Amino acid sequence: MADPGLVQALDFILNRSDEASIDVLTEAVNRRRRDLTIFSAIGGMPDPQKMAKEITEKIDAGIGGGIETMRKSIQDMIIKILHEHAPELNEKQIDELCQAWLPDRVKKQEGALPPDVLLSMIEQFVSFSHGEMPESTDRSLREEIGSWPERYWKAFPPVIRQIVSDYLKNKISDSDFKSKILLALGL
Repeated sequence: MADPGLVQALDFILNRSDEASIDVLTEAVNRRRRDLTIFSAIGGMPDPQKMAKEITEKIDAGIGGGIETMRKSIQDMIIKILHEHAPELNEKQIDELCQAWLPDRVKKQEGALPPDVLLSMIEQFVSFSHGEMPESTDRSLREEIGSWPERYWKAFPPVIRQIVSDYLKNKISDSDFKSKILLALGL
């Protein structure tokens, strides 16, 4: 009997997908093929137990500094493993793998805006950019803040700017936009 997930995916593709869905599916298939090629080049899937043991050893050895230091250590370890087991990969491919395996998050810095405030700002910015914001809301924001779209854009962390930019250029779907924003904000 066929895998139920495969049957469900085929049903969606053949019976319910539109052009935008097909574009998303094509990109997902291309990414999966690339990952499988890279995994086969490095001798299979990464060994999470081995990586966890190495990370634990480094932490136990006195690597302090919190999450960012740990994140940097993990990234260095990924790069080291890729250089050892897949020397044919170029730096761009290694960066893509690091980003896929260890994506950037919005850093919670002192004085940074809380995630719920950023989410509200993002919603307003997108609504304005799509021409869906009521004039009264735009007028009120301009009276209160001045040139608020520019100020909002400057206040957004780079990862948020990239996601919003991709969405406004129709490079990602509405559902991808929402999930990426929530993931980046840690919500």
